[in-house]
Amino acid sequence: VQLVESGGGLAQPGGSLRLSCVASGFNFSDYTMRWYRQIPGKARELVAAVTSDGGTLYFVDSMKGRVAVSRDNALKTVYLQMASLTPEDTAVYYCHTKATFCPSQECWGQGTQVTVSS
Repeated sequence: VQLVESGGGLAQPGGSLRLSCVASGFNFSDYTMRWYRQIPGKARELVAAVTSDGGTLYFVDSMKGRVAVSRDNALKTVYLQMASLTPEDTAVYYCHTKATFCPSQECWGQGTQVTVSS
């Protein structure tokens, strides 16, 4: 089982980024996929989730209206589209799912760094 994120990098304030997470080793379409982020010095927090049937949930008030989560089951990929980025969005962003085959029933990607700075 593997989750591999990409798409992070340096963005200017007000800019946009689209993060991707490619899954392998399990039946992707059956599982809710989540994006977390960890801001330096803070606990990891849940940003967004997309259910197996495409329902979406958002959890960070400061990001609501600026972020969209989606999935492509054929490509086994989950996306996080972020807009109007601010320096406060600087964090490592992680892909996640819960499943019995994951260590402690949680699978994590390695993370992708997003830095918002002028």
